[in-house]
Amino acid sequence: MKTLVIGSTGTVGSAVVQGLIDKGVTVRCMSRSLHKISHLPSGVEGIVADLDRPHTLRDAFNGVDSLFLLVPVNPNETAQGLHAVSEAKAAGISRMVYLSAAMPPGSDIIPHFRSKLPVEDAVKASGIPATILRPNNFFQNDQPIAGVIMGFGVYPTPLGNIGLNRVDALDVAEAAVNALTQQGHEGQTYSLHGPDVLTGMDAARIYSRYAGRDVRYAGDDLEVWERHVRNMLPSWLIRDLLVMYQYFQDHGMIAPGGDLEKQNLVLGREPRHFVKFVEELCREWKKSLACAA
Repeated sequence: MKTLVIGSTGTVGSAVVQGLIDKGVTVRCMSRSLHKISHLPSGVEGIVADLDRPHTLRDAFNGVDSLFLLVPVNPNETAQGLHAVSEAKAAGISRMVYLSAAMPPGSDIIPHFRSKLPVEDAVKASGIPATILRPNNFFQNDQPIAGVIMGFGVYPTPLGNIGLNRVDALDVAEAAVNALTQQGHEGQTYSLHGPDVLTGMDAARIYSRYAGRDVRYAGDDLEVWERHVRNMLPSWLIRDLLVMYQYFQDHGMIAPGGDLEKQNLVLGREPRHFVKFVEELCREWKKSLACAA
């Protein structure tokens, strides 16, 4: 079996690639970047193609049996996802896993959540035996702000005070690998969550335990957050994330009990706790500081 992985170089995608390799699956990775293709793991086939240019996709899909589809957040995400599903159908793909996002009631006001719904519909209508994964907010979203957390003692992400069942991206990747390599997940939609409900204050408290310093929560003021990221993120993404964080503050993103029970069918075990992720992130951060000294 040969599996095409689209979105193979990010946190989830790279873990999916490694998980498939570990199971003896032949993997082809698609990227727009020749540079990224050149840095794939040994034995993985790379191919350059672009979801914004559907005519480039035929060679990427030729000769593959299954597809993992992750479309990075971008203004053209819906069209890109639809192009991939259309090509998968034309190529006769026999199994597909699509990485969507958690969709509690009302969350479709968030642009990059809403953009996934037409792709989900296309996946379901394609006739391809498919699994849709809907993960909660990733633990790994904290990795780019590790310097702020460890260096300044501030947890800056405005998650609010209701809480989210944030999930480890590596658990999401493992669920994807299982859905691609095991029987019984076709036609299923799995919401994926971590076991703990986490607020912004909770995150700061847990980081304080492992960072070697007190970490305070920066608070819920979205105007303050916007000012801090204005020179780091594109304006379209800031607008999108402002809607998302407002939703988190107003509603949270807490997993219904049935979701936690059902997700174990595809994950095959209990999901990892946030505290374990934080412990490892802080250890790696301290190690990197020691190496730089």
